[in-house]
Amino acid sequence: MATAVDIATPPAADPAFENVWDELVWRGLVHVSTDQEALRELLGGDPIVYYCGFDPTAPSLHLGNLVQLLTLRRIQLAGHRPLGLVGGSTGLIGDPRPTAERTLNTPETVAAWVDRLRSQVERYLSFEGDNAARIVNNLDWTAPLSAIDFLREIGKNFRVGTMLKKDAVATRLNSEEGISYTEFSYQILQGMDFLELYRQYGCVLQTGGSDQWGNLTSGTDLIRKVEGVSAHAIGTPLITNSDGTKFGKSEGNAIWLDASMCSPYRMYQFWLNTDDADVIDRLKVFTFLTRDQIEDYARLVAEEPFRREAQKRLALEVTTTVHGPEATDAVIAASEALFGKGDLAALDADTLRTALEELPHADVARGSTVVQALVDTGLCSSASEARRAISQGGVSLDGVKIDDENAVVTGALPGGVSVLRRGKKTLAGLFVS
Repeated sequence: MATAVDIATPPAADPAFENVWDELVWRGLVHVSTDQEALRELLGGDPIVYYCGFDPTAPSLHLGNLVQLLTLRRIQLAGHRPLGLVGGSTGLIGDPRPTAERTLNTPETVAAWVDRLRSQVERYLSFEGDNAARIVNNLDWTAPLSAIDFLREIGKNFRVGTMLKKDAVATRLNSEEGISYTEFSYQILQGMDFLELYRQYGCVLQTGGSDQWGNLTSGTDLIRKVEGVSAHAIGTPLITNSDGTKFGKSEGNAIWLDASMCSPYRMYQFWLNTDDADVIDRLKVFTFLTRDQIEDYARLVAEEPFRREAQKRLALEVTTTVHGPEATDAVIAASEALFGKGDLAALDADTLRTALEELPHADVARGSTVVQALVDTGLCSSASEARRAISQGGVSLDGVKIDDENAVVTGALPGGVSVLRRGKKTLAGLFVS
């Protein structure tokens, strides 16, 4: 099995690129930016300070945020100094969504989420050496500022006409919902963040999603007006699937980085199911594999797509990056055992239970018949169909073929669960009590 990246001790920068700017471009991470020649020179020279912000509008970051976390780390590997900003103040507001006004969370909720997001951001950066990372909270410089000082010192540098042209604002103005002054002011707060980080740390580059471009440039414009200095911004593309669907969401369920909100098993399966048309782009964006390694996988996809080697490596790398090698080993073992390539009884109880929760499943009483369990889990539409499936030899329980229609559920696997199978690939989980 290939060795996955350990985010705590990741590899050196890809030797195929002398300048990290060229690597970002090759990986498809530059959708929009300020002056490209200036950025290439900046990133190829002496260490700079750069930042990305993460707002606590939920108790966890998600895959969209992971793009930014890994971008921060790539630039750090090239010798530059990252600032990870957790938005204790901007999280109280929330950047304008294209559809509707956000529900404001309480200060206590936001403060709790700040702590959670801070611990997540810290996992992806190094805090040692000459280019050690630093975590900052914009509430530190926003909270002491009075409304009058904010309007006089910061607000006077923004022109309403320019603010109205920002994509997020323009979209909301043209909607039935409209936009409140609270969310309209968000771009001023983010611009002030960039100015403050420039003043405190000499920060000259901000990265973020391309949908944040108006907010990113509010900072570069403010620094130019107030300090007379050119600062820069890079907007990464919004990740979508080859069929145009939004990446990372299925039936409204985001892929969160917090294991309690999205199990390692679910994350592993998400990446394992990546379409052939998308997998190489995902390897570029979400792993630290080198260009040579990724080009090898591109050849495998073209020549032997049925082996799905690129998907397996992608799932291995990203799940390890997010959840660590031990959790990844456990979910791989569970995945293989569930599909007949390992011992179900040897699995960790918690991992097995979370894996079964991702399958069709049902709560059943110990001693219930397998026939009823087949119906309860939806593997069969009726008891007569279930009995017929058993008589045809197509049903197994916990890896053992069932040939008696009176067989009962035992919950014999770790954690008091059972795995029900119909045919070769149709599985269901049974939570036995």
